[in-house]
Amino acid sequence: MKIVLITGCSSGYGLETARHFHALGWTVIATMRTPRADVLPPSERLRLLALDVTDAASIAAAVEAAGPIDVLVNNAGVGVVGAFEATPLAHVRHVFETNTFGVMAMTQAVIPGMRARRSGVIVNVTSSVTLAAMPLAAAYTASKLAITGFTGSLAHELAHFGIGAKLVEPGYAPTTRFAHNTAVDVADLIPAPYADFAAPIFAAYAQPALTTRESDVAEAVFAAANDTTGRLHFPAGADAVALARAA
Repeated sequence: MKIVLITGCSSGYGLETARHFHALGWTVIATMRTPRADVLPPSERLRLLALDVTDAASIAAAVEAAGPIDVLVNNAGVGVVGAFEATPLAHVRHVFETNTFGVMAMTQAVIPGMRARRSGVIVNVTSSVTLAAMPLAAAYTASKLAITGFTGSLAHELAHFGIGAKLVEPGYAPTTRFAHNTAVDVADLIPAPYADFAAPIFAAYAQPALTTRESDVAEAVFAAANDTTGRLHFPAGADAVALARAA
């Protein structure tokens, strides 16, 4: 029975991905900063672990408690939407600590075990902003594009040890808590000079032509985890697939 460890399982893509793997017979180690059994009840094949991907001690404790895993899904992330001029650099660093360095730290923590077993897959969840530039998302895009380059390079060096590295690129899901999963209020990041520019963009976000469902991401992550073709990119959701085809 295969074992997957997924970060950021308290809601959204991570929660749905944990449920999806579990439904398909995997043993799931679902992690979140504060484990919530009411959100994801533990069972024989489902364990909850506390994990903060920005904390080295938390990572070490979680990886040790998890034991050998077959697949790591780096899903935990934070968002930021707004004019870059108005975005505090302290918050930009916070976004990178989670979206970029958190992914790198988790990856580095599991490689030794996978390398020793000469098997395993690391799936990094990024975003469709890596497929096409979008306004009012400069810092967030930078944090995710870094993982695109990181994963592409990593795939080459880990293949030597039988380990895969994959990218799942979700599109826009209005039902997710992206705009709320941040320490900075979006309204504070749209100063007056940007109001006219931002208004039609937020209006378009409110009525997107194509969207991504949480199940789309869960299915793409599962496909990436089981891929044996060497494929790197897995766009998830109708809008992300359309962007990938147009690229």
